[in-house]
Amino acid sequence: MSETNFYSEEIISGIKIAILAASSGIKKISLNPKSDIHKKSSYIKLRSDDPYLFGVFNQLKEYFAGNRKKFNVPLDIEGTDFQKKVWNELQKIPYGKTISYKSLSEKLGDVKAIRAVGKANGLNPIAIIIPCHRVIGADGSLVGYAGGLAIKEKLLHLEGALNPELFD
Repeated sequence: MSETNFYSEEIISGIKIAILAASSGIKKISLNPKSDIHKKSSYIKLRSDDPYLFGVFNQLKEYFAGNRKKFNVPLDIEGTDFQKKVWNELQKIPYGKTISYKSLSEKLGDVKAIRAVGKANGLNPIAIIIPCHRVIGADGSLVGYAGGLAIKEKLLHLEGALNPELFD
């Protein structure tokens, strides 16, 4: 028997946030999704405060209010072993800090894997909680973000991680 899946969405800080979950944890967080992500499979729509969503919407509201730096919700992540390794390393980047794709590749043990790391970063299914927005170009530029560069900039600004010189 397959696991029951749940879906909800809410607008927080001007960003539409859609969440897919299962009883085992959060499966996907999408920012301003371009389509109805829940229609790809059978998901039961829930209110954003439903217990099956593990309080993730409240934690995201606290994050956007500047009152939360770490999340404590169970995750149910699907991906390759390499992707999971990258996503695990992303979770080690502290709030308010950034890292370059090159540095992330070095931390993973292969400086030549920059493109693979970038691709895995872009496929991160759990935006914000797995902070792929904290990965920037080697020159400090904001590059690549599935939610769009405007949201990446907003998140980094919220965390105090932007170098003002980038925008002169």
